[in-house]
Amino acid sequence: MLRKPTTPPPLPDDALEALGNAERRRIVQILSERSASVGELAAAFDISRPAISRHLAQLERAGLVAHRAEGTRNVYFLDRAGLEATSAWLNRFWDEAEARLKLVAENTVPKKARADG
Repeated sequence: MLRKPTTPPPLPDDALEALGNAERRRIVQILSERSASVGELAAAFDISRPAISRHLAQLERAGLVAHRAEGTRNVYFLDRAGLEATSAWLNRFWDEAEARLKLVAENTVPKKARADG
């Protein structure tokens, strides 16, 4: 039976780009502890509410956060699916690097062994 070659998951470019900004990383950090409205998030920063909203929009487009309406407020929280997809891609990268390092280590003769041989 022929097996289909596995294709690597798509690169999470939007997520990685979104996380390339210090304010957005800090927003993700805050949301990892609790859900928060734009106003609550803005209180933790020295930037305007509209700026926080733009950062949240980019994080939402990247699939890292989502929101729900509560009355007149939008409450933001981490989007588990987007975070897991990004984490899976990063873990795959590190798993492959670790496997290559292990292969090199297993096939490298220590200096002492070369000198003795």
